[in-house]
Amino acid sequence: MNRRSQALTGLRVLVGRAPHQASALASGLRALGAEVFEIPFIEIRKPRSYQPLDSALNNIRNYDWLILTSVNGVEAVWKRLKTLRIDKQALGHLKVAAIGPATRTAIENQGIKVAVMPRHYVAESVVESLRDRVKGNRVLLARARVARDVIPRELGKLGAEVDVVEAYETVIPESSRERIQELLENARRRLNLITFTSSSTVRNFVELLGPPIGKQDRMKLLRDIDLASIGPVTSSTLREFGLPVDIEAKEYTIPGLIEAIAAAHPR
Repeated sequence: MNRRSQALTGLRVLVGRAPHQASALASGLRALGAEVFEIPFIEIRKPRSYQPLDSALNNIRNYDWLILTSVNGVEAVWKRLKTLRIDKQALGHLKVAAIGPATRTAIENQGIKVAVMPRHYVAESVVESLRDRVKGNRVLLARARVARDVIPRELGKLGAEVDVVEAYETVIPESSRERIQELLENARRRLNLITFTSSSTVRNFVELLGPPIGKQDRMKLLRDIDLASIGPVTSSTLREFGLPVDIEAKEYTIPGLIEAIAAAHPR
């Protein structure tokens, strides 16, 4: 067995992605020898109403661009396309932008070519990639109910007409609350690391810690536990809650996060 495969032996890590998305991060860390606890910080639910999304998809020929910022968004859009019996040929005229490689792969798995994927996998980089390409165009942005408004605001300034539709929503999984608190209070099997893959995972994790607590109480509860962030936006949210960023991925992807964790814990 090579040294790389055991790079994280003895490291106890909490992974908080949605259950159907946790496997890539959890399995990657386990492959390096880490002991991984999977407790979701996010639950993905259907939107309160499909009407705005369905209306946009039924009129998809009126759009020039489709922007998708997560695998969840891709899955939600294609589920509705199937329900509405809209063939992928109806999307043939669209230029499609994906925020990162996982989203691009999910789109391409549906047989659709991705025209744009930014250099950095954040909203600001999506805008920069489209800067000279959207003036006078109609853009459909399908995303979570609660999300940053960088893309619609900035593309609007560039002369695009942007329709934002809710494809899904993220909520706090109440069933995770007791499990997280028990894990953090287990002094004999103290966690070494917690991973955060979006701003929503940070906000929900803080909520799951229990009744509203202040910065000092959070720091005490998380003492000696490293916090690992997938990128600068997630890191900024951690700092908003007074939490440190001990590890930040250089490439804002799951493989990038795994690599950053491995580099921070050399054997």
